[in-house]
Amino acid sequence: MTTAVGHPNIALVKYWGKQPGAGNVPATPSLSITLDALSTYTRVALRAGDGDEVRLNGRLVADAKALGFLARMRAAFDLPPIVVHTRNDFPTGAGLASSASGFAALVAAVDGAFGLGLSPAVRSVWARKGSASAARSIFGGFATLEAGDGEWSAASLLDKNSWPLEVAIALTSQDAKPVPSTIGMERSRNTSPFYRGWIESAPADFDIVRRAVLARDFETLAEVAEHSCLKLHALMLSTRPGLLYWNQATLACIEVIRKLRTAGVPAFFTVDAGPQVKAVCAPGRVEEVAAALATVPGVLRVVKSRLGDGTCLVGDADG
Repeated sequence: MTTAVGHPNIALVKYWGKQPGAGNVPATPSLSITLDALSTYTRVALRAGDGDEVRLNGRLVADAKALGFLARMRAAFDLPPIVVHTRNDFPTGAGLASSASGFAALVAAVDGAFGLGLSPAVRSVWARKGSASAARSIFGGFATLEAGDGEWSAASLLDKNSWPLEVAIALTSQDAKPVPSTIGMERSRNTSPFYRGWIESAPADFDIVRRAVLARDFETLAEVAEHSCLKLHALMLSTRPGLLYWNQATLACIEVIRKLRTAGVPAFFTVDAGPQVKAVCAPGRVEEVAAALATVPGVLRVVKSRLGDGTCLVGDADG
């Protein structure tokens, strides 16, 4: 019985869309920050009888994605049947990257429980096969996901202490998003007239942001990260039928963050496939940004986060 803890990551250069074929390979490179305030705890143990079992937040679930992923791992490593207990301390499937932290923690727990001895790079490749963004949650701080040596694997770009940005997360809904990301991505690829432009423009955004992170250039990071976010949602809106993940509070939070930045507060917004708004702040500025977001009608609560560690084992105790 082994437990791993994983943290979601928030992409500053977004990923949306997969390459045709097997392997769950992204269509574009991406760059993210891992958050310490949100966690997924995943425990794996041997299961008597045939087949695997998955329990999410205390409930038995027929999660075809997770069960299929375990079947692929078993084919590679000859694993016995297992039971997976996984829980999130934040809303699941609501635009907070629970699949990223979940599959990263699952790979780490299986690796630890059965002594597979997988390197971080190999764990990242396996996590990607479950959820592409999970490849980045294997690493803490700033992480990239791009092609290298014939394989798409995430890598650490900068550790969490080298540029300790902070994040205020405005939760505007507890509900699961109406269209899961995997379905939405395929719909965008097949129907959006903007998809080709998205694919062609993403590598330049990635290169600029990577250089900005290494140079600790907040202004360039803010400008291109917001641009990547808005391009993503333009792509979603142009999909048929349109993917509209925002609500009124989402828009109001974006406006508050824009006003703060105009007033000289170093903060910028990013929003993934969901209604939650993340305000990325320069070190030491999260309190004032969180206080401003907390006044927005429709914001349920604001979570303040530092950059977090990568996925790790936490022993055999129940998370």
